[in-house]
Amino acid sequence: MHSDTLTAETLTPPPSRSQLEKRVLRLAWPVIGENLLQTMLGVVDTILVASLGAVALAGVGAALQVIFVTTAALSALSVGVAVLVAQAYGGGKLAEASAVARQGLLWSILIGLPLTAIGLPLTPALIDLFGLAPDVSQVGIDYLAVTMSTITTLTMMYLIGGVLRGVGDSRTPMLVTAFANVVNVIASAALIFGWLGLPALGAVGSAWGSVIARLIGAALLVGVLWYGRNGVRAGGGGMWWPRIGVLRDVLRIGMPAALEEVLVIGAIASLTPVVATLGTVPLAAHRVAINVLSLSFLPGIGFGLAATALVGQAIGAQRPAEANAVAMIALRWTIIWMGGLGVLFLIFAEGLVSIFNRDPQLVADGAAAVRVVALTQPAWALTFAIGGALRGLGDTLSPLAISGTAIWVCVALALVIVTWWAPALWGVWLAFLIVGPFEAAMFWRVWRRRFTILTR
Repeated sequence: MHSDTLTAETLTPPPSRSQLEKRVLRLAWPVIGENLLQTMLGVVDTILVASLGAVALAGVGAALQVIFVTTAALSALSVGVAVLVAQAYGGGKLAEASAVARQGLLWSILIGLPLTAIGLPLTPALIDLFGLAPDVSQVGIDYLAVTMSTITTLTMMYLIGGVLRGVGDSRTPMLVTAFANVVNVIASAALIFGWLGLPALGAVGSAWGSVIARLIGAALLVGVLWYGRNGVRAGGGGMWWPRIGVLRDVLRIGMPAALEEVLVIGAIASLTPVVATLGTVPLAAHRVAINVLSLSFLPGIGFGLAATALVGQAIGAQRPAEANAVAMIALRWTIIWMGGLGVLFLIFAEGLVSIFNRDPQLVADGAAAVRVVALTQPAWALTFAIGGALRGLGDTLSPLAISGTAIWVCVALALVIVTWWAPALWGVWLAFLIVGPFEAAMFWRVWRRRFTILTR
């Protein structure tokens, strides 16, 4: 058998629907677990920071939005590498998959480090864009200055996680994330409150906890990729010199996905000045509501990433019918889980928000927002699952066009609603409930068209 060929993948008959369902679930559940751990880490960090008051909570929230936009820009490498590795692996081309993974790791360093060096001096100007009160702004500046240093390590964690999922291993990223989260919670709490003989740094202590955890997590994942999984590895032979051709292929797929992330996260960030006009308490409630609602996104993220990997493998193996079956399985499970969580959020909105802060006004504002967006879960479920499937095909332009347009329509509509009709936090999120079904319909239409082309 040739060392660069996966005969088990390329010579066996296509899997049955039940086998595909097992593959989707086997790949999705660890991803959901990994993202649940990440979300719970955000929840714990938010609870720790919230204990310092609304000013600290609002300031950290603004800084994190800048970090999200920056990492989204670098996600071009992660998405492009993950799709190319999945397609090469599905076609049995292990050496090609290894080369792409190696080049992605190299370019994440070559691009990430200069970006950090440029971004650090710009932290005050970036936080000033949110139009925050001076005390809130200072917390954001201090926090961002520390977390900006972890951009490269965070990108490497995303990239390696994508590579491992592309070759069918979603368990390892989950385990590494679990360990890093434990480190983060311990280090953040100790540095925020001055435990274990460490200095009490306040809100910025949470940032330093993240720095420590991400460095450890990135080091562990690099070690895993170096020794390899399922025949794909960064270590051993192979070229480490940067190859522009590989970068070009990665960015061809990854840049639209990265731009989509930047547009989406930038739009969410742009809502901060809108919410800030309502006062500091609604702004803090906005941050809490995002944490609560992010829980409902976990099945969408998990099944969307599973769809990307398995659709990519099916396309690499030249099995378009299998790609469509994977997409439909992922869609069904995503709707079931996101819809179910939406129902729970409708019922228990106040209790969920009060976990973070028991201020009556904050709980009322946050619960109203949670209930409005909970109704949007079925539409968002389709965008997650079908968007992931389209990326597995290598089509990242369609999700960019649809989601990028929809999110900014939401921002414009939210501004209109808050200014002229409902000056409350729930009015901001009402825009997503209105736009969501139209976005989902566009995703479905594009998928059906793409599948029809594939099967001709």
